[in-house]
This record gives sequence, structure tokens and C-alpha cells, in this order.
Amino acid sequence: MRQSLHHLVPKLKGGKGGPVVRLHQICHNEIHATLTEGELARDYASIEALRAHPRLAKFIAWVIQRPPGFHSRTPGARRKR
Repeated sequence: MRQSLHHLVPKLKGGKGGPVVRLHQICHNEIHATLTEGELARDYASIEALRAHPRLAKFIAWVIQRPPGFHSRTPGARRKR
């Protein structure tokens, strides 16, 4: 299964050297498709906050039904700016 490290506070927003979590690549892609670097730094700098975001919660409910090695392009529309 493809994995990557996610900086809870983006590196560009002061998170270099800060806490990181290992995520499935598809989940990491969805986080960055949903939230801006500023939003991540300001409001979503914890796993709990990420899980509480409505779009990410819906995505988690969807992806948890897939087999462990599942990977695809990030579904759905990209974030609105």
C-alpha cells in the first residue's frame, strides 16, 4: 500500500520539523485536494480536526470500504478557492 508522511502544520506555514503522521497516499491526496495550506495550519493541525471536516469524513467513510491496497486518483471536485 502506498503511504506518505503528512506534516500536520504545512512546512510552508512553519511546520518544518514539526509533527508528521503516516497516511495512505489516497488519503493524503484528498486532504490536500480539500484544504489549503492556510486552512491546514490554522484549523486542521490534528488528526481529530481532519477527521471532523465534513468532506474528509465522507471520504473516510467511502475509502474504508475499499480493500487495503486500494488506490485511485482523488475522487470528486478539487477544492474551491
